[in-house]
Amino acid sequence: MLAQRSRRTAVILAWLGVLAPVSGFHKFYLGQPFWGTLYLLLSWTPVPRIACAVEGFLLMAQPLEAFAPAEPSTKQAKGGLDPAQISALGVALRELDTLRQEGLISELEFEQKRRQLLDRVA
Repeated sequence: MLAQRSRRTAVILAWLGVLAPVSGFHKFYLGQPFWGTLYLLLSWTPVPRIACAVEGFLLMAQPLEAFAPAEPSTKQAKGGLDPAQISALGVALRELDTLRQEGLISELEFEQKRRQLLDRVA
């Protein structure tokens, strides 16, 4: 799900589709524009109204967790960074430190570049 949706709003929109001459707005709300458009195109038939009634019941039966914002995946670290990003940052910082130790960049240049790298991630 793209953003947090309200189950109550989705159910109300689905039930309004049963009563209204056009239906399918709950599909747009739930981030399913293809199905919403299909419902609108078929609004002259009873099919979308029946589907809205069924979906209204199904939405009411869904647990609230289905409408909660998605938790970060286990692939990501606590800070929201991908482990590959953390690894790349570590490599870049080690290379930067090597340049400083070999005298190819000054301490001031090292600190500036290190801060730039860390600011990109923060």
